[in-house]
Amino acid sequence: MTSKQRAKLKSLASNIDAVFQIGKGNVSDALLGELAAVLNKRELIKISVLKGSDYTADELIDFLAKELDAEPVAAIGNKIILYRRSDDKNVKHIEL
Repeated sequence: MTSKQRAKLKSLASNIDAVFQIGKGNVSDALLGELAAVLNKRELIKISVLKGSDYTADELIDFLAKELDAEPVAAIGNKIILYRRSDDKNVKHIEL
């Protein structure tokens, strides 16, 4: 992903709310499944990492991207932005 594409995705993400919050404990398979389903519908998601979490956003972004086969866009403060092009033909794709 180029820096221009990443900048565009960060700009688009600034207008969306976080769809999940990660708190104490490990990231479960159920959470990963839900994140994958939302990525399939939206392509671009924002996740909040709560202050009580065992991990920071910087620590989680690469792990989540790898597990979800997604592109890590940014970890800003306690927010994570991930992108994955959807295979669903009914989804309006984000043009990079």
